Amino acid sequence: MGEEEAPKVEAEAPAAEPPVAEAPAASAADVAEVKSVVPPPVVEEKPDDSKALAIVEKVADPVPEVKPSGGSIDRDIVLARLETEKRMSLIKAWEDNEKTKAENKAQKKAAAIGSWEKTKQADVEAELKKVEEKLEKKKAKYAERMKNKIALIHKAAEEKRAMVEAKRGEDLLKAEEMAAKYRATGLAPKKLLGCF
Repeated sequence: MGEEEAPKVEAEAPAAEPPVAEAPAASAADVAEVKSVVPPPVVEEKPDDSKALAIVEKVADPVPEVKPSGGSIDRDIVLARLETEKRMSLIKAWEDNEKTKAENKAQKKAAAIGSWEKTKQADVEAELKKVEEKLEKKKAKYAERMKNKIALIHKAAEEKRAMVEAKRGEDLLKAEEMAAKYRATGLAPKKLLGCF
């Protein structure tokens, strides 16, 4: 008896439901109360085995199906389910939004770190070039100083050579003059070379 009436209720229930936007929201406590009001299926005591097995299977199900029986109880259950789905979809949207924000934030920070790294590397390379240029200038300056010192040494050596050459010329001239004088006077020199 009860099984034949259930399909009629299912067909009538959707037509009797008001639009979702107009329905008041049901809380989780209301849903719990409504579920506790639904009576468990009645087990008939007829010896018919096929019907008894079907009823036992329905009772043995861990999650009993709630068949709409019409009226405000079913509407409240549907509204509660819709409210729960709406809440879950809002939570999912919020979660996706937060994940996107976190991903964007991480990408932005990674890009900032990359640009910071490139800037610092460029600064260090510029400083290295400055130091290298400074060292090149110092090297050129020291090389110039060394060349100047070498030139001064060479100049001093040339001057000394010239002085030695001039002294030799003077000594030769003096020796020739003395020899001419000794020849003219006929006197012999008092000092002879160290070999005698």
